Amino acid sequence: MKIKYLHTMVRIKNIDRSLNFYRDLLGLQETRRVENDTGKFTLIFLAPPGQKDCPVELTYNWDTDECYDEGRNFGHLAYEVDDIYETCQRLQDSGVKINRPPRDGRMAFVRSPDNISIELLQAGEAKKPAEPWVSMENQGSW
Repeated sequence: MKIKYLHTMVRIKNIDRSLNFYRDLLGLQETRRVENDTGKFTLIFLAPPGQKDCPVELTYNWDTDECYDEGRNFGHLAYEVDDIYETCQRLQDSGVKINRPPRDGRMAFVRSPDNISIELLQAGEAKKPAEPWVSMENQGSW
């Protein structure tokens, strides 16, 4: 049996807010967009630079009043970053709450505007534990 990873889909409430988070803050690049007038939805595929085969699919349903939250057994998205401290600082400076700070210099969790849990992992070896992250408490859940 052969199997190939295609993508992970998350439902979003607001395209602009979600693109600001995934594209502008996390640094993913839009690789494809589908506007479906019949089904009244927009699909936006984003992937890390140079990794078009690892996309996240943002699904925006035009006419729904449903409130999407953490249902349907979805866990989290995970991305490797070059500098966990710089990434967390940039996100925090942009108003993103660091739910699980990178106290160990290796792992952090944040939430997207649609409450999707995002795991950030330090590339290579963990960085040396450093302030303010070492002393920062968890905030909420991830």
